[in-house]
Amino acid sequence: MQESRDGQGDTAAAKGKTRLDVLLVQRGLAESREQAQRLILAGAVSVAGMGNLKPGLKVPSDAQVTVVAGERYVSRGGLKLEAALVGFQIGVEGRVCADVGASTGGFTDCLLQHGARLVYAVDVGASRLHERLRRDPRVVIVDHTNAREIHRLQLPEKPTLAAVDLSFISIRKVLDSIWQWLEVGAEVVALVKPQFEATRAEASRGKGIIRDPKIHARILREVLDYAQTHGWQVRGLMPSPIHGGSGNREYLCWLVRGNEFGAPQAVGIDIDAVVEQAFNTTCES
Repeated sequence: MQESRDGQGDTAAAKGKTRLDVLLVQRGLAESREQAQRLILAGAVSVAGMGNLKPGLKVPSDAQVTVVAGERYVSRGGLKLEAALVGFQIGVEGRVCADVGASTGGFTDCLLQHGARLVYAVDVGASRLHERLRRDPRVVIVDHTNAREIHRLQLPEKPTLAAVDLSFISIRKVLDSIWQWLEVGAEVVALVKPQFEATRAEASRGKGIIRDPKIHARILREVLDYAQTHGWQVRGLMPSPIHGGSGNREYLCWLVRGNEFGAPQAVGIDIDAVVEQAFNTTCES
């Protein structure tokens, strides 16, 4: 099956091909076809290395699509979270939220731009948050707070949505503390980074980059199993549309806080398919 390379998208729709603007929306790389078309016309999208494309171009549904991130958020982390909010259809309007591992505030910025009433920017360090966000009255800065101790925080309003982006620590080491902190029904979007979930030998073998999709799949199963046995309902899993540092592929997991711990239940998520998508889709900033 030949890929259209004239940039016009005028050929009849071939089996297994999709309009490029539609494909961007399907993969969570754009919120709408209108946004996708703007990205394509701005030259921010390439397919298998080809640029200068048109929104109506028909491409294979499994094509490798690259999107160059713009400057909508203070960091590219905002684009990662945006993909999850769109892909999982999570509403933010009017909610009290938390950005756990805030750093410069990409997640905080995304939550605010999607209508959050208040965002707690939680970070183990200090003075990392972007100045624009530091001045925003909707942001409460919570510095010098280790995510493993977050359950000790006493806040006037508990978040109903927490976005978690941590480095150099397994997400499994903080889920219990976050579970204790939040109320039943609260949602979590957590970035799962295989390089921090793998064994030391696996991470060392690739100099910090996990290139084996089988390791990715195993890690995701371990993370989801852990979440389920520690009071979380697993609602969704998707690849991050943007690679992490050094090109590591990452994943976004959607969890809901349950009311008790229990045995793992069937998740209904095709983890192998999610990993395959991650290895076929690239978005760089």
